[in-house]
This record gives sequence, structure tokens and C-alpha cells, in this order.
Amino acid sequence: MEDHHEFNNFKKNDFIYFPNEKAKYVYMIADGRVKIGHYTEDGKEVVKAILSAGEMFGELALTGEETRTDFAQAMDDETSVCPMSIEDMQALMADDKELSFKIYKLIGLRIRRLERKVELLVFKDARTRIIEFLKEAAAWKGRKVGFETMIPTRLTHKDIANLTGTSRQTVTTILNELKESNLINFDRRKILIRDLDKLK
Repeated sequence: MEDHHEFNNFKKNDFIYFPNEKAKYVYMIADGRVKIGHYTEDGKEVVKAILSAGEMFGELALTGEETRTDFAQAMDDETSVCPMSIEDMQALMADDKELSFKIYKLIGLRIRRLERKVELLVFKDARTRIIEFLKEAAAWKGRKVGFETMIPTRLTHKDIANLTGTSRQTVTTILNELKESNLINFDRRKILIRDLDKLK
């Protein structure tokens, strides 16, 4: 990617794109984290995803999205992303069928995750939403260590609250309750789930 495309660097809280902008690029994250979300009519921020190095965003442009419905915002200083035009990405996908399959699989997976998130927000209480978030994070990024699952993460309690439609205080309370029950352990860099089957 570096040989053929220019990387763009952003500081913390810089916007990479805004809602209603033309959807011309797909982006790869080289370093840092990027928040994807939108604002409600009353100005409340709704966070759909927090992505990190190695992940892609803006991919709905490949499915026909002409203007952005979400914003993308850098969460860390020295966030580095590589924009690739839709035409370049489509040409790359045409030449590499495996890449094409994986990208469309990713898009489908993200749509299903959003549908699941809406279902949780409508029908489930805060504790259930936070536990489901932990289970999803374990499936998405977790690494098995015996019966335990280690999730590397730099998410703050506020980040988790934004992703689960809860408050920072609620997240802190529930995570501490789970820790006291010896179901999880956590620090600023990771969350350790003792036994996924027992996490309820």
C-alpha cells in the first residue's frame, strides 16, 4: 500500500470525513483508532464502531453509497489512514477474487453486527448489552488462553458506554461486578474473560 498510495495523518478528534460528503474512498487504518458514528436530530452522538490498525472503513461506498451517512473521526494522535479510491479498490478486487470475497464478507458481518446492536438497544437491559459487547469483542478480537479469553483493547469505559448505549458509570459498575464475581479481569490494555460459557 505504501508503495502506491499516500497515507494521511490525523490528530486526535480530527474528522476524516463528515456526513453528506461524497463517498469517494475506502480507508485502511495503518496506525491509531477511528470512531464511526452519526448524530441524532437533537445532537446526540451515536457511536457505531471503534476500529483500530489493520481494519477498513468507508466500505459501504463499494455497495453504492454515494454520500456518507456517518462521520469518521480519529481517536488518537498520529492516526494514519490510507485512502483508496473506489475505482482502485474495485480493480484490486477484480484481480483478486479472495480479497473480493473477504471484503464482501466483512460488509455483511458489519451489517449483521449493527442489526444485533439495534436489537439489543431496543429489547435488552444495560447489563445484557455490556455482556453481549464483551462476547462479541471476544469473538472478533479475542485470543484463547486455556479456558480464558484475552481481548486486547484500548477502549475506555466511556467508549464502551458509547458502543452499548449506556453511561460510563453503568459500564464501570457492571464491569466491577463481573470482576468481583471472578468472571472477568481488566486493565487499560486488555479484558480477560475467565470462561465465556459462564459469562452471563
